[in-house]
Amino acid sequence: MPTPCLIVIASPSGGGKTSIIRALRERHPEFEFSVSATTRTKRPGEEHGREYFFLTTEEFERLIAADELAEHEHFYDTYYGTLKREVDRALAAGRSMIFDVDVKGARSIKERYPRETVQIFIAPPSMEVLERRLRDRGTEDDEKLRRRLARHPMEMEAGRTFDHIVVNDDLQRAVDEVDAIVTTNLQ
Repeated sequence: MPTPCLIVIASPSGGGKTSIIRALRERHPEFEFSVSATTRTKRPGEEHGREYFFLTTEEFERLIAADELAEHEHFYDTYYGTLKREVDRALAAGRSMIFDVDVKGARSIKERYPRETVQIFIAPPSMEVLERRLRDRGTEDDEKLRRRLARHPMEMEAGRTFDHIVVNDDLQRAVDEVDAIVTTNLQ
């Protein structure tokens, strides 16, 4: 039986990590997906424990104070984080887990679980392509788009420290490359 690992995938917003993770999960249904905790409002159709663990700000801050998060970040007045108990449960059961986190969260998980973690940074082919992808999604107003793009230099710099970097200039090729990295690390 392969040793379980924590497959931590990060990228700038619009880098394609969600599409790559979706394809990876289809290829590897045995992997658990790390469900993040958040203080954001639940959207219609979302369920506690499926899309997110929805918490109050007070609950989240208690988890931070008690060191019960593997990583956490505060974005635009909202907390996001990974519950240590969920990671520890998966590892204890011998199951690998996939994470969709930002670069700071990826760094925190690697620091907390150094032997189990494989970091994969999904890089856009260029800043222009990244900006076009974000605009084409149509989910961001101009101010949110500006804030996301302002993080790009920091995210690209942090991504250079990851175990692996995959340029997402062709989605199928990027999925295949990530899958090869994951498969190699599970042996």
